[in-house]
Amino acid sequence: MTSLLSSTSNTKIGGKPIQEVVVNDKIEKEETQQEREENNRHLYVVMEQEEGTILPVSLEMLGEARRLMDDFNRKYKPEEKVVAILLGHNIKHLSQELISHGADAVICADHPELRYSRNLLYTKVVCQIATDKECATKISSSNHNFNRPRYMFFSADDTGRHLSSTVMAELQSGLASDINKLVINDLEIRHEHKTKGKPIVYEKTLEMYRPDFSGFLWTTILCLDNLNPENKKKFHPQACSIIPGVFPQMEGDANRKGTTIEFSPTIEQEDLRVKITNRRVIKSKVDFSNKKIIVSFGRGIKGAPEQNIKLIEAFAKEIEAEIGISLPISKKPYPINESLSSTYMIPDRVIGTSGRKVNPLIYFAIGISGAVQHIAGMKESEFVIAINQDSEGPIIDESDGLIKGKIEQVLPLLINELKKYKERLQIPQEIE
Repeated sequence: MTSLLSSTSNTKIGGKPIQEVVVNDKIEKEETQQEREENNRHLYVVMEQEEGTILPVSLEMLGEARRLMDDFNRKYKPEEKVVAILLGHNIKHLSQELISHGADAVICADHPELRYSRNLLYTKVVCQIATDKECATKISSSNHNFNRPRYMFFSADDTGRHLSSTVMAELQSGLASDINKLVINDLEIRHEHKTKGKPIVYEKTLEMYRPDFSGFLWTTILCLDNLNPENKKKFHPQACSIIPGVFPQMEGDANRKGTTIEFSPTIEQEDLRVKITNRRVIKSKVDFSNKKIIVSFGRGIKGAPEQNIKLIEAFAKEIEAEIGISLPISKKPYPINESLSSTYMIPDRVIGTSGRKVNPLIYFAIGISGAVQHIAGMKESEFVIAINQDSEGPIIDESDGLIKGKIEQVLPLLINELKKYKERLQIPQEIE
């Protein structure tokens, strides 16, 4: 049974929780909002670290968690905390860094077997922490009835996507994946299965937004308890995985105070069935960080895919740019020779929520329509130039300039003019 309710509208903010429902002509007291949620508190954020270095996405999640919970605590009482979960070996010293970037408390599981991420083992330890009453009491003395976190964040990278799904399956709650916008609200919901068709206000609901598969519309995902008297079931924490590069990091404050809690995980022999005999970190084949100019292309190459990619390659060479792509291109939608395909139509070149976030001085968007996933990856570029036949596409709203036309017409002209300009620069000036 799913705990996820998708909606793009039809939710109403405000109102009071219904206290009574009619069942078989009898009036039965419904669980109050406070009773429903008193055992679920705080926002737990699962950190990722590599050889003692916190990954940027973890600090981004902490920054967003801090913003959300500051707003939460202004609106609701009593105060709830941002709690970082940190797993690894010899990593206790990282706790203060997490506190300085927004955590109120850090639950640190430091153990030799946790040095490297193994999903089976990490799932078990994260679930132990998420349900540990002793840790909750150390976070806040008012947590005597603690059962689960209210909210939980994971990263939407390769490790986090896997871990989030297995943790939430173990905790028997819902998960929204690849989220890039979050809001906490009181929502009035009327749903056949969740509320038996009665309007009920779900307080403190985490609205989790992600682009739909078209890339141009938003989907809102909610993780709601079943309050139908005939099929009651609680779904906590409300959890999601967050796309790297979407939220800004909170500026570090070395003077921020917080609590560090040392957690001793229960690890049994059967948890160590997966052993690491050799490990090698594979770095991306494409380095966008050292390039001031990036040239990206999308499905606009479809008129003459192979010819257009060669033109883009030549153009990028003239301006010493790196080449990026939109996500659909990584799926190899057009037949081209293997050399070009294996060089350019690869995941390492994807810019957007499913790939890399870049901020070059100049960004060329060639034949790219402007889906929100792609825009999220390039919107911090200093100057954006679109080359596109469509002057009404979403990418135009993110661009500083537009060259309207077909790729096979525009790029040869640009390449020719660039070569002429370089030739002029090489001609020595006559001295009068």
